[in-house]
Amino acid sequence: MYNANEFVDEYESYPLEDAENYHYSARGEGDFSERGAHYPTYSIPEEVKKYITYFRDAIRDGNVYDIPSLYVDFNRLTEEYFKTQSWPDVEDLYGNKLVDQQDTRDDIFLILYRELYYRHIYARIQGGPTIPQRFESYYNYCNLFNYILSAETPVPMELPNQWLWEIIDEFIYQFQSFSQFRSKLGKKSEPEIEMLKESPKIWNVHSVLNVLHCLVDKSNINRQLEVYTSGGDPDSVAGEFGRHPLYKMLGYFSLIGLLRLHSLLGDYYQAIKVLENIELNKKSMYSRVPACQITTYYYVGFAYMMMRRYADAIRTFSNILVYIQRTKAMFQTRNYQNDQINKQTEQMYTLLAICMVLHPQRIDEVVQSSLREKTLAEKMARMSRNETAEFTQCFTFACPKFLSPVPPPFDSAPANYHKEPFQQQLKVFMDEVQQQQQISVMRSYLKLYTTMPMEKMAAFQDLTEDDFRNALLCFKHKMRNIVWTKGTSGLQGDFQSDSEVDFFIAGSMIHIADTKVAQRYGDFFIRQIHKLEEVNRSLSKVKVSGCVPRGSVDSPPLAPHLTSILFFILTSIVNHDAAYVSNDMVRRRQNT
Repeated sequence: MYNANEFVDEYESYPLEDAENYHYSARGEGDFSERGAHYPTYSIPEEVKKYITYFRDAIRDGNVYDIPSLYVDFNRLTEEYFKTQSWPDVEDLYGNKLVDQQDTRDDIFLILYRELYYRHIYARIQGGPTIPQRFESYYNYCNLFNYILSAETPVPMELPNQWLWEIIDEFIYQFQSFSQFRSKLGKKSEPEIEMLKESPKIWNVHSVLNVLHCLVDKSNINRQLEVYTSGGDPDSVAGEFGRHPLYKMLGYFSLIGLLRLHSLLGDYYQAIKVLENIELNKKSMYSRVPACQITTYYYVGFAYMMMRRYADAIRTFSNILVYIQRTKAMFQTRNYQNDQINKQTEQMYTLLAICMVLHPQRIDEVVQSSLREKTLAEKMARMSRNETAEFTQCFTFACPKFLSPVPPPFDSAPANYHKEPFQQQLKVFMDEVQQQQQISVMRSYLKLYTTMPMEKMAAFQDLTEDDFRNALLCFKHKMRNIVWTKGTSGLQGDFQSDSEVDFFIAGSMIHIADTKVAQRYGDFFIRQIHKLEEVNRSLSKVKVSGCVPRGSVDSPPLAPHLTSILFFILTSIVNHDAAYVSNDMVRRRQNT
């Protein structure tokens, strides 16, 4: 299902301006002297005024080529002028005559501006948003989605894929933030509790689910994905709304939003099921936003881990981590989205370490070396020694912030109810760890022998023969998992045993077979050879003046000689691997 070489990078079709050198020329700001109300003025920097005016006109005119660069430049201006304070609110725009309140053409611009305004408050303002700001942000999202979903024909608006993804991502984040904020009754005053109690429909889980499902249905994205996977034309079944890029991409991102939301609620089966029409290993016109891809694989991998499908979880995390290694230069710019991506990357390395302890298997050499470099080797060693505190610490760091779908009991004694969903999921995970503890000890004993009387091995572990037989059956059960093999749905798969050791019991004797595949170095050296050849090609293009005397013959290129030497080394390695496997098979036959 997952292939690390099939990821698609994000290259938008819009010509983006260089955000560092982008400056806004003065444009007509309009004369709003007829406005009746008086608005407080706010000292807005001149460049920000020009930016807001230019942004307003681009949204008003539907200028699809300028909107992406304007969206990118919002982060630059934030770093320059609003690093620790909020952007001007809409009343300040009125007061500075940047927007006319009576002009209905700017309604959509104001909704989109508020979306960026509140997102910035959530991300950057110390102390976070106030309760009224949380309410206002919710109402603004309602206005945005009502505008998109209630239209009889597709709305005349196009936004870049990155912005559409971040709208859905931020919508779910703010719901998550509000749910946890609402559950922390211990720090709330009586007026705040009363305000929350009187507004049960604000950020209600049914409202959030309803929005995401409506976007999926409006875009007909599931049917489009089904046809696209089978090689057909998605537009043939998309319908009027589904052919519009805005609705198509919002529908796709809403599926990822549902994956995330169901995972936060602890419904991992449903989380995977909503993606049953998305084939994650396939190059797709839908998977163009790196943050969306990384979020998808983080929650898919976590859901697999909690469903005890460790082989699928390890493959999922390994593939996306290889992708991140290849594209890490994209995530160096400092903004809240890249900060989130970098944090999720660390979380996925930790989750991969947990899965490798519970279900050891071979993984990509690049990811394996990264695990060692990130000092996770020590954590894995402690977890292998059955230190439950280390499991708890790693799970606490790497898991998402779980939610309760219902508000807390406001009339009861104040308490921090926001911890209850996490405690429940931690208990489920630690129960599994407790069951696995005896398995790791048994695995270490089984690796040492080819045959062993059951009575003797039971004595090693201070168990009766019957209890040890039950423990062996538990070992068999835990090492036998559903593993995805083919098909689009991530829920499909066959039962497989991926343990490093396998065994069967005949009478009172345990017969053990080492199924661990000997380490192969060929693939590793092939990758290094390709890298070295690439460096050599780059060096051969470099012209250094003064190194070759005038009139002399150029020295022959290094590549042919280097390739011959490397081919000889590689052939030797492959032959050594083949000989090792052959000798190993002979040795096993002799043991049998």
